[in-house]
Amino acid sequence: MGKGVCIAVLDTGISDHPDLEGLTVGFRDFVGNSIKYNDDSGHGTHVAGILSGNGRVSNGLYAGMAPEASLLVGKVLDREGNGNVENVMAGLRWILEQKDRYGVRIVNISVGTQPDLAVYQKYLFLDAVEELWDSGLVVVVSAGNYGPGEGSVAVPGTSRKVITVGVPDTELPPVQRRRKNVNYSGRGPTGECVVKPDVFAPGTGIISCNGRYGRSGEHPYTMKTGTSMATPVVSGAVACLLSKYPDMNNVEVKLRLRESCVKIPGTESGWGMLNVDRLLKV
Repeated sequence: MGKGVCIAVLDTGISDHPDLEGLTVGFRDFVGNSIKYNDDSGHGTHVAGILSGNGRVSNGLYAGMAPEASLLVGKVLDREGNGNVENVMAGLRWILEQKDRYGVRIVNISVGTQPDLAVYQKYLFLDAVEELWDSGLVVVVSAGNYGPGEGSVAVPGTSRKVITVGVPDTELPPVQRRRKNVNYSGRGPTGECVVKPDVFAPGTGIISCNGRYGRSGEHPYTMKTGTSMATPVVSGAVACLLSKYPDMNNVEVKLRLRESCVKIPGTESGWGMLNVDRLLKV
């Protein structure tokens, strides 16, 4: 259930949603320099709920993947979900500095660069996430939503070291769909001919914590879609794995993920679909 595992999250922050009470062991605002944790977007709260929300408001129905894991949260994106490389880089350095203090094992980055980002900035971002990986952390990042064309994976998902998460094509019920297939996930190969995404997970129509809950007319949960939602599904599954087998290192985790994935239609460009049952049966 994620007990004893701390997950670092770089996103839009985290709100005081009841399902997330007591989970945040540390917080840093790189956008507005707020001392108290906050989320003026709701994206980060949604991601946090998928990771380790306890489902209290829904009597456990909408609990996260690893409800006993703790969170170290860095706010690197603004209320529109936008940010700059400098803030993200500062967040990555902060995690590197704080990882031993909080026992961080996993870094969840549902943040990707725009396609027109300067090349030198892309390499700065890549170097920073790979430094986290080289320090022993399991780094899980989103493939981005610029697909499904070839070479459409967002940086830092192009890194050959980190675990990149995509979303398979999804057939939605007629009442929800605007087109037949929801086909948006970034796809490889990368410029260095690396097959990406590595693993696929559900990311379309995911229900999780509403960061605006507590305001008039706001429900406790909301639905969002994107590889940003699939990424914490995988990070949460890895937290469950590490709580069961705490001695595993990040390379062993990556190999175990690859071995346990299941090939289904729409996941041919990677290892396959996340299968938590097979993942935990080491």
